[in-house]
Amino acid sequence: PTQVSTAMVMNEQTIRLFRPDLENPTVDDMAVISQMMHVLPAPWVDPIDVSNAVLFLASDESRYITGATLPVDAGALIR
Repeated sequence: PTQVSTAMVMNEQTIRLFRPDLENPTVDDMAVISQMMHVLPAPWVDPIDVSNAVLFLASDESRYITGATLPVDAGALIR
């Protein structure tokens, strides 16, 4: 539901989609627009954050969690 800092998002084509107003946009230029999509002060989510959520759901710590979503999206869904 949000941008994750992987090659799928952090590439020249995606950066240009976020900043068509700039001739040679950078990741930092993209971060300004990406941040606007989140409630938390983060332009994107790190892959480790997604991995940690998966690890939690696969662990015994989540044994009573059923049929619920766990958005790891820096608040994008509530924006």
